[in-house]
Order: sequence, then structure tokens, then C-alpha cells
Amino acid sequence: MVFAAPNEALARAEGLLGADPSPLHASIAHQVIGIWQRDFGDTRRALAHLRRARDLAARADSAEREADVLATLGVALVHSGRTREGLAAFERGVARGTGHTRARVLYRRAYVWWVLGRHGEALEDVRRAIPVLRQADDVIWTARALTLRATVHLALGAVERADADFTAAEALWDTTGQEHDKADAVESRGLAAFRSGDVPAALRLLDEAEERYAKLGTPTFMLTIRRCEVLMAAGLATEALTEADGAIAALDGIGGQSTRKAELLLVAARAARLAGDPGTALARAAVAVRLFAGQRRTWYETHARLVLIEARVATGRGSGRLVADAAEVAERLAAFGAPAAPEASLLAGRIALGLGWTADAERHLAVAARSRHSGPPLARMTGWAAQALRAGSARGVLEACRRGLDVLDDHRMTLGASELRARATAQGAELAALAQRASLVSGGPRRLLVWSERWRATVLSAPPTRPPADPALLSGMTAFREIAARAEEARTDGGRPVPALEREQRRLEREIRSRTLHMRGEAPGDGDRFDVGRLLRRLGDDVRLVELAVLDGRVHVLLCGRGRVRRFEAGLLADAEREAEHVQAGLRRLAHPGAEARLPLVEAAGARLQELLLGPAAAHLGSGPVVVVPPGRLHRVPWALLPALRERVLSVSPSASSWLRARETAPPRGGRQVLVRGPGLASGGAEVPELADRYGTSPRTPGGEEAWAARGARPAGPQGGEETSAAHAAPPAGPQGGEETPAAHAAQPAGPQGGEETPAAHAVQPAGPQGGEETPAAHAAQPAGPDGGAGRRAVPTVLEGDAARVPRVLRELDGAALAHIAAHGTFRADSPLFSSLRMADGPLIVHDFERLDRSPYRIILSCCDTARFASVGADELLGLVTALLPLGTAGVVACSAPVNDAAVVPLMLALHKGLDAGLSLAEALRDARAALPDDAVHQATGWAFSAFGAA
Repeated sequence: MVFAAPNEALARAEGLLGADPSPLHASIAHQVIGIWQRDFGDTRRALAHLRRARDLAARADSAEREADVLATLGVALVHSGRTREGLAAFERGVARGTGHTRARVLYRRAYVWWVLGRHGEALEDVRRAIPVLRQADDVIWTARALTLRATVHLALGAVERADADFTAAEALWDTTGQEHDKADAVESRGLAAFRSGDVPAALRLLDEAEERYAKLGTPTFMLTIRRCEVLMAAGLATEALTEADGAIAALDGIGGQSTRKAELLLVAARAARLAGDPGTALARAAVAVRLFAGQRRTWYETHARLVLIEARVATGRGSGRLVADAAEVAERLAAFGAPAAPEASLLAGRIALGLGWTADAERHLAVAARSRHSGPPLARMTGWAAQALRAGSARGVLEACRRGLDVLDDHRMTLGASELRARATAQGAELAALAQRASLVSGGPRRLLVWSERWRATVLSAPPTRPPADPALLSGMTAFREIAARAEEARTDGGRPVPALEREQRRLEREIRSRTLHMRGEAPGDGDRFDVGRLLRRLGDDVRLVELAVLDGRVHVLLCGRGRVRRFEAGLLADAEREAEHVQAGLRRLAHPGAEARLPLVEAAGARLQELLLGPAAAHLGSGPVVVVPPGRLHRVPWALLPALRERVLSVSPSASSWLRARETAPPRGGRQVLVRGPGLASGGAEVPELADRYGTSPRTPGGEEAWAARGARPAGPQGGEETSAAHAAPPAGPQGGEETPAAHAAQPAGPQGGEETPAAHAVQPAGPQGGEETPAAHAAQPAGPDGGAGRRAVPTVLEGDAARVPRVLRELDGAALAHIAAHGTFRADSPLFSSLRMADGPLIVHDFERLDRSPYRIILSCCDTARFASVGADELLGLVTALLPLGTAGVVACSAPVNDAAVVPLMLALHKGLDAGLSLAEALRDARAALPDDAVHQATGWAFSAFGAA
């Protein structure tokens, strides 16, 4: 009963002891209490109860009872670090027991062998136990033995054998009421999913197991260990470290198993190393090594030594001794059959290469490279990394890197959550860097551009998996919005946070994030490889694309245009990052009146940034539009501040591939526009009413509109006529009746004869005689014809006050041609997908945008910090803008710094004036900056905004 209803079993055992039982019954009661304390409480109390149970069994003169207790005692002794005593207890138990009891003792000794990392002995004991347990029709213990054998198979990398045993065990568990064992089976299936490379399924199953354990009130530290392993594989090393350290503290607090503490320390050490904290990794790994050695757990001790060596190398301690240590660890892991053996061989080869020991390096790398053809994705990537390091030619390096990154691509596309896709790219950073170096040496600028694109902003290469129509997820997001709004209101009204509300908000965030991480990827790997020729054709003769690649800490400028790619060397990335932070600080100061004296300092910093980031390439930009493709670590640079870019049509893109997709994205039909004004803005979102008046409408009220369905007909517009459905038909004309929507398609108005062509960047043809045909180009909207029919300006929907609630806003945004959102923006560096825009009912977060069928073709975010990102993975960015680009948005205007709300209003009005004239976002933003008053506040405001994409 202790594994069906643990707490009830504990209470009944304690009650039995209070009723003066016989020695036999008292032995059972003490054993139950000992099991509960061993697995869920204090191991010292467990040992006291189990020793008492053993003595009572001897008094009862029951050899079978004594053998059973000795097995339980042996497990507890091993978990408390007394391995020799524990194994001795098993020897006595095996000798005392017979038949069915002996099989149960053998199963528990097999479990101990697994804990000790002695997998051969574990398989032998469980092999002897299973037939006897089956013959006795002992369903529960047979299922336990099958689960254990499957777990041992997983440790040895035999995933198919493990899966067969897990399936057989699960069928048996379904016939029992052993709830704790059932939870353990779900946990084990999660482990199997992880070992087979299915991270979303692993996270889902481990979360399900956690819920089951929580209902039973039985914490399990093994679950934490396994969850941390999955989090690390998903690129969430910092989270894994936090969870592991929290579990260590909890375990210490209850006097729990020292074996679990050692395993948690090992997990924490690995997580710290992956999180870039070698000092913490060293400290945790050193303690883990000592504990494992004392517990006689050679398997685990060897794994801990591997992490210890990796941490030492990360602190710059490469030496011949470390090569020997890594080689010894690799040999021992290989002898154990541990899947980590290639990782150790790769480490030994890397250290040897760093020391110039080419012969030793080749020997170790050749061993590691054998893993490239089989095993889970990360193991194969280890093999390809080793193959790249040992390749004797640039061609060999590039081929190995290509194969390794293909493996990573296949793995990433199994992940549905954009966060996991982004973070997983960190595992390919070494391969990408090796390929870039090889390209620089032998391939010229074009090849370097191809490899720079190969791993840049890959999360944008395919649309994210849409969150499932999960009622629990939807209700969780609604509850999160309500709690977040109440917490914000409390902070605003009283100036103090409310701890209970903030705790509930964090809990709901964890729940939402957990459910989104469970999503499996639906899209296949991206077969549309980057084509330099296609990019150059799209750029034409006027547009220049500047891609910044970073190799060994130095910025290399790849200047694309006029049919060729040229490379220039610029400054050091670290210097540019520092200068960018100074610029950001200056812009923050200039957002407030009275800081005019800082303007020359900020401008001088912009000149220094230009030298560091563009170098001599600044003199070769031509006179046309420029597209900047920066690395993730430079996402906060206000590019319009750089002197060479200040007067230009300038746009920013996470990658050249992303710019191409945006450039070729067709706008939706109908030209539907949405203006949103959120609460609490210092300026009151003053541009929204003015824009509404300019476009010939007044703010719409919510009366009765919440009732219409997401895709259904809308109520009448301001003129009382019928409004068309959301996605396609054009709304009634504005006051002029014949003008095209100002932003939906970026069309140029017709000249006097109706036949003037727009600038080359937009390639829009003039209207035909009927004014109704649309060109196939990306910006194919036509200016109005003489009858004004096809070219009518759409009357925008204006949402403000109570109408600006998240569900309504999302319905209006879906498939719109232009959205202008004036709302407070909050960037969450700790959890970027919870970055938000404040609506009437709470935050509109990135996860909400991912629910759209198609995000607006153009979006203007006229609030602070909407263009801030978290740099994750290899060269990925997570934030509002990067969430929108894969969902159908071709252009965004957003802000990378705090700005003066009042100064934003004239900038936004001027921006829309340019869009009304048929300009692109980048052209309109350039002209809007030039139209601002010539004072420090307005200039800083203009520099803080950037145009992203190509619309």
C-alpha cells in the first residue's frame, strides 16, 4: 500500500504500532514506515525503523520476513551512502529468502546495482527475478522489474529494448491500483522519450508524472534529475541549474538520500557548465565526485569527472594532464557502455588540438567521430563535430559541419515551441563557427555569407507550431491576464506589489510555458536553402544588404548589392557591445527634457559604433536603401544613429533569408486597418484619435460587438452601412472615396496622368483602366482608378477603452493589412515570450500572437522597448518582433529604448503621412525623422525607432 496511497499507508502503520501488535505485524509496520522515510523523508529515521523491522522479523522466527526486510534495508543503506553495508544486507537477504521472496530480493538488489551504475549485475539479477515473479502471478513486482530493466537498457543506450519493457510494464500497471508506481511508469516513459530524442513528449510526460506525485503528496527527486536532463537538452540550462539547486536544498532540509544529492549535484554541475558558469560547475562537480567515490558508484563518479574536466577547460586550464584525464574518462565510459563516451573523446581531442598535439588529437577525435552515424541527435552531432575538427581540408570541414547542422535541423523541427527551437541552436554553435572559419580561409565572401545565414535566425525559417486548442491552456492564459492586470493595478494605485498576486502570476506563467513546451513540431526541415544569387537579384542595383558576421570576436562586414558580395573587416564585437550600451544609456537620458547637453556625446558614440560595426564598408554603401542584418548580440544598436545610415532608407532584419521572405510576402486583400490604444499612456496615445480622424472615422465603441464570431460578419461601420467580413472585402470609402488604404499595400498614388511608376524598391505598377487588377509583386496594391472602386481607402477599426481587450484585439489583428498599437510595452529578459503590450484587460503577450492565423502584414508599435530581444541559442532572438515575422508580418516599426511619449506622437503622424503617400515603412520612417523638430528629445525619439523586415 505504501506505493498506492503512501500517506495513508504511513498513518495505518503508525496506528498499528500503537495497538501492541505481534512481532511479525510490528515488523511489517516498521518496514512500511522505513520505506516511506527512505523515499520521501529522512534516511536516518528510515534506517532506525528498518533495523527495528529486521530485529522483529528475527524474533518472529520468519526467514522470509527477515529476507524481505533485509532487502529494504539494503536499498536504504546504499541510498545513505553506506554501499558496503547495503550490499552485505542483500547477501544475507538472498541467502535467507526462497522462491517468490528471493525473487523480490533479487529485484531490489538489481535496483541497487542500477543506482551504483553496475548495469551488468543489474540485468543479471532482474533476469533471474522476472520468471519467478511471473510464475507467482505477482503483477505488481513483475511490472516493477520490467520498468527497472527498461531503465537499465536506457542507461546503456538500448532504446528499443527499453521501449518494449516499458510497454509491457504499463499494460500490467493498468490492472493495478498502485498510483505511485503508475506515476513512476509515466516518468520512465518520459525518460524513454528523451533518450529517443523526443523532447516535447519527454517534457509532457514528466509534467504529467509530477502532477500524479503531487496528488499523492510524494515528492520524488529522481523526477527532478530527469527533468533537468531534458531541460539541458532543450537549451534551458539556467532553468535546470535553478531546479537542481532548489532540489538539493529541499533534500538537505529533510535529511534525504545522499545518493540523490550526489546525482543532483552532477546535474547542477552540467547545467552550470552549459549555462556558461564554469566556476559553479567546478564547485558542484568536485563535491559530486567525492560523494560518488564514497558511495562506490564508479559509473556516476566517472561522469562527474567528465564534467569537472569540461569546467576546468572552460576556465582556460588546458594542459597535458587534462588530455590524459579526459582520455582515461573516455576509456572508462566506453567500458561501461555509456553513451557519453564520445563526448569525453571529443573533449580530449579538443584539448590536444589546443596544445598542438596533432597526433593525440587525431586519435581521440577519430574515436569520437564514430558516433556520427547512429544514436540520438546530440550524440551524432558530437561525432560530426569531431569529424570536422579532424578534417584535413576546408572541403572536409564544411561537409562535416553541413551534416552535423542537418542533424540539428531535423532535431529542432521536432520542437513545436519557438523558444525551444531558438535555444536548441546553441548545440550547433561550434559547427557553425568551424564552417565560417573554413569559409573565410578558402571560400571567399559568398561562401562566408552562406554559412553566416546557415545558423542565423533559424527559428524564423518556418512558422511556429500553433498552440493547441487546449481548454486548460486557454483558461490559464485568461487567468494570467486577469491576475497580471490586478497586480499592475495594485502597483499603480498603492505603489506596492502584492506578493500573493505576484506568486499566482508566476505560477500561471510556469503553467502556460510548460504547456507550450509540450508542442511537437509539425513542419519538416527547411528545404529552401539560402541562395546568394536570389538575394542579389532581389537587391538589384540600388539596395545594399549589410550582413555582420562575427568570427573569433571580430566583426566582418558582408556587403551585398550590384550583383556581388564584398567582405570588410571592422572592429571587435566586445567593443561594439560596450559602445551600444553607452548609446542606449544616452537615449534613455535624452527621453527627458533637460538632457540636451548629452546629444553631442550620443552622436559621437554613434560615430564610434559606425567605425566598429561597418569599418571601411561605410564608404561603399552607395546612395540607395540599406538593409542591416546584425548578429543577435547587437540587436540593441539604434542603427539610424550611425552617420552613414542617418539620412537613408534603412531597415533591419534578423537574417538575409528573413528579409527575402518578408520582401516576397504578399499583402492581404482588403486593406483592413486596426488602430489600438491601450490604457495608461502618458500621451494618452494621442496619435490614435488624430489618425482615426485623418482616415475618416471615429473610435468605434464596443457596444454589441463582442458577440460576433471570430470569422463572422461585423456590425455596421460608422456610416451605418454594412461592413465586409474581416479577411477580404474592402470597407466603405473614407471621405475622399477614391484613395487606396495608406498602409496596407504601400502603393504609390497615381501621378497626374495616373501612370507614374513607383520607385524600384516597391515595383508597384499603375492601375489599369478599371483600376481593379493587382500585380503579383510583394507590394502589388494598385492606386485608385477613376471610379475609386478597387482603390477605396479602408475605414480602420479603432479599439480603445474597454474595447481594447485581448480577445477582441486578436480577432481584429488576424489578417489585417496594417495595425498601429499604442500601448505600454514591457520586455521580459527572464522570459521573453511573456513580453507584452498592456491592453484594457491585461497583457497581450507573445504567446497570444502565436495563436493568430496570420499576423498583420504591417505593424507599428509606438511604445517603448517593443524592439528589445533576448539573445539565445547560437544567434537567435526572442521578442515581440521576431514572434511576428514568421506569422505573416512583412514589416514592423518598433522601438529599442525608452522614449518620450509626447515626442512619439508627431513621429507617428509623420510616419502615417508617408504611408498614406505610398511609401514603405522604412521610407516613411526616414521621412518622419526628418520632419521632426530639431531638438534633442525628438531626435533621440527618431533614432530609437527602427523598421524591421521589408514592407
